[in-house]
Amino acid sequence: MTNLPDDLILDATDEVVLRQDLVQVALGRRQADRILRVGRMLDVGSGTWADDVEIVIRGRRIAFVGPRGSYTGSAAEVVERPGLAAVPGFGEVHKHIESSHLTPEHEAALVLPRGCTWTCEASHEFSNVNGARNLEFWLMARAAGSPAKIFPLPGSAVPPTAYEGGGGWFGAAEQAEFMAHPMVAGLDEVMDWPALTRPENPSHARLWGMIGATLAARGVVEGHGAGLRDLPAINAFAAAGLASDHEAWTAEEAWDKLTHGIFLQIRAHSMPEILKGLMARGLRDWSQVAFATDDRPAQDTLAIGATDHNLRLAIASGLAPEAAIQCVTLNPARHMRLTPWVGSIAPGRYADIVLLSDLAAVTIAEVWADGRQASEGSRYIGPLPRITWPEWATRTVNLPRPLEAADFAIAAAPGRASMQAAVLRPFHWTADFLTEELPVAGGEVQRDPARAITKFAVVDRYSGTCGVARMFWRGCGPATPDTALACSVAHDQHNIWVVGSSDAAMALAVNRIRENQGGWALASDGRILADLAYEVGGLMSARPAEAVAAGYAALEAAAARIDWLYEPSFSPRWFPGFPHRLQFATLTCAPWAWVLVAPTAAVPEGLVNVQTGASHKVVW
Repeated sequence: MTNLPDDLILDATDEVVLRQDLVQVALGRRQADRILRVGRMLDVGSGTWADDVEIVIRGRRIAFVGPRGSYTGSAAEVVERPGLAAVPGFGEVHKHIESSHLTPEHEAALVLPRGCTWTCEASHEFSNVNGARNLEFWLMARAAGSPAKIFPLPGSAVPPTAYEGGGGWFGAAEQAEFMAHPMVAGLDEVMDWPALTRPENPSHARLWGMIGATLAARGVVEGHGAGLRDLPAINAFAAAGLASDHEAWTAEEAWDKLTHGIFLQIRAHSMPEILKGLMARGLRDWSQVAFATDDRPAQDTLAIGATDHNLRLAIASGLAPEAAIQCVTLNPARHMRLTPWVGSIAPGRYADIVLLSDLAAVTIAEVWADGRQASEGSRYIGPLPRITWPEWATRTVNLPRPLEAADFAIAAAPGRASMQAAVLRPFHWTADFLTEELPVAGGEVQRDPARAITKFAVVDRYSGTCGVARMFWRGCGPATPDTALACSVAHDQHNIWVVGSSDAAMALAVNRIRENQGGWALASDGRILADLAYEVGGLMSARPAEAVAAGYAALEAAAARIDWLYEPSFSPRWFPGFPHRLQFATLTCAPWAWVLVAPTAAVPEGLVNVQTGASHKVVW
C-alpha cells in the first residue's frame, strides 16, 4: 500500500490513482501484496462456481481473479486455502446499526466474523439525535481504520413527522449536500406516507424536496411501505420513486410489490412465508430481492448471527444457496449502485471475501476484509480502532434538572370524581384512540390497574425544557406497584419514554437515564433495580458486544421479578413479559394514527393524529 491513498473513505481523486495502480498490478507489471488461493469461488454475476481460483490483492482491493497459476505477476505472499469456498463479503441493504446498540467499530467486530463486510446504514436514528454531525459520525470508525464499510443514507424521517422536533432537521439543501459525498448511497426509508401523498401536510414540501435532491444526484430513494397493501397504494408508492420496501409481511403483499417494480428487502421474521410464496408463484429471477436485517440487537446477533442468519434461513426455506448468496451480495450492491466497490469478488472491488467450509450450512471459516484476514471462525482478529467519541455524540440527553413525580401528574378538572381519558395501546393500528373513564384522587387522574391501564410519558431530551407529554396506555407497563421502566431508544425521534405504576418511580427511572446519558432504567420500590447505559447518542455503547449483551441480560433478569401488564394487540411480535418492543411503540410512521409525542407549541399535550394533524386532550 506504499504511496497509495489509504482507501478507507471513497474519494474520486484517490479512486483514479488506485485504479491506475490496479491496472498495472493486473497486467503483472507491478507487484501485488498477496495472492489468496481457494478451492472454489462463486461468481455471483453468473451464479456459477469456478474451481482452484486465485484472487490477487493490492492494498484493500482485488486486482486480478483467475485460475490457479494464471496470474503473470508476483506477490509479496501467497495464502493457500484449498479446502474452502470463497463468496463475496455479505452486505446489509437496510440496517440500523444503532439497533445493535454498539458503536460502529464494535458493531464491525461483531458482524465481520459472521460475514458482513458492508452496510447501508439507515441513519434516521442518529440523524434525529444529531443531524448536523450525522455523516461525520458514521464515517469516524472507517476513517480510524475499521475494515467494515458503512454507506450512510441520511434519514428522510428527520423529523419523523411535522408534529415532532429534536436533534436534526433535513430538507432538500441538506440532502443535496449529503449526496455530494461518495459514501452516501441515497435517501433513507421514506416513511411519512400522509406527508408524501397529501399536499396540505406540513412535511409535504420538505419530503419531496429530499426526494428531488436524491434523484438529481442519481441516488436511491428507499421506501417504507408498512400497511400499504392495496393496489392503489402500491402503485402510488412506486410512482413516487420509492425504489424498495422492507415492510412486506405476506407473500401476496411481497408479490404485488415486486411485480410493480419495487425492490424487495425481506426481513427474517417474514422470510420463510414470503420466499416459499414467491417460489410457489414461479419467481425465476431473484435479482430484485435482497435480505434485510433492519433491527437486531447485539445479544440477538450473538445468539443467532447477522447476515449469515438471514442467509441460512433463506436456504432452509428452499432457496438455492447460490441465489440466496446473490441476495446478500450482488443484488443489494446493484440496487444501491455500489457495484464498483462491493458485491462481488472481482477486480476493482474491495477484497472482502467470506471463506466457507460448508456452503449449505453457511459455516464460516474465515472472513477477509480490506484484503486481509479479519476473523478466524467467530473470533474477530482485525483492527479495532479506539475512538474517543466527542461530546456531541455522548452528551445528547439535555435535561437541565432532575425530574420529579409532579412532572408526570395529570391534573383533573376541579371538583371531578372521574374524568374521560384518551387511552392508547401498543401497536394501536386503529383509526381512533380508546376512551375510558378513570377515577380522580387528590386532584389528579389515576391509573386503573384492574383494566391494565397505566401511565405512559414521553420526555423531551433535546430542547432543555424538560417537557413531558403524559397520558394513559393499556396493557404495556408494570403491574408491580411503585415500578417504572424508561428508555432513550424510542423510534424514531428517540426522546425518552417511560411507563410506570407510580409517578415517583417514573421520575426515578428517567433520572437514571439522564445520569447515564441514555439507555434503559428499571426502577422499583424507590431504587434502581437495573440499568444499561447507551452513552453514545442515547442509542449505542462504545463497548464490545459481549459486555452490552451481559448488561441487557442483567436488565432482563431484574425485569423477570416484575409483574407486567399485557393485552394482545395487532402486532404478532408483541409478547407478554418484559416489554422490549415498547422501543417501537412510539413510531409515528404509517400505519399509525393517534400517537404520543413530546410536547410542542403546536401540540402542547403531545397527543396527535399523524394522519391528519388533529390534536386532542388526554383527559376531559
